[in-house]
Amino acid sequence: MTRFAKSALAALISLCTPLAAPLGVMQAVHAADLPGAYSDDDGGVCGQPWVLSKITSRFSYQVKHVPHLPDVQITDFHRIHQHRYLPANETWPIGRRYCGATVNLSDGRARAIWYLIEEGQGFASIGDNVEFCVSGFDRWMVYNGSCRVLR
Repeated sequence: MTRFAKSALAALISLCTPLAAPLGVMQAVHAADLPGAYSDDDGGVCGQPWVLSKITSRFSYQVKHVPHLPDVQITDFHRIHQHRYLPANETWPIGRRYCGATVNLSDGRARAIWYLIEEGQGFASIGDNVEFCVSGFDRWMVYNGSCRVLR
């Protein structure tokens, strides 16, 4: 194996290592859980710290770089829930979790937030991707009116 191939393999392994779930983090799957109709009270994957911090940092970037948006920050998440799960299968290779919550903003207002977690769609297909929409902050209508695409 060439030195370049060894270096590339070592880099790939180091990127994948932090993504492995520690023991005890995996959720149990119950027979009564129906794909597409799953909702959990504690947030499950939708309430994972990495998901919420990614949303918070991207929202901060958005309000600074999109004209005519108020300069506010997300201070807290409430009522986190998953309202739909579309598992990956042969015809649809990307698993998707549709989540919703209420966020408190630094101006004291509470807003609805809708977000989507796409399995295996992170940078270079490593990890998961998160797309989100805060009601009233989709100035360019990326997710249609009132975040309809992510609901």
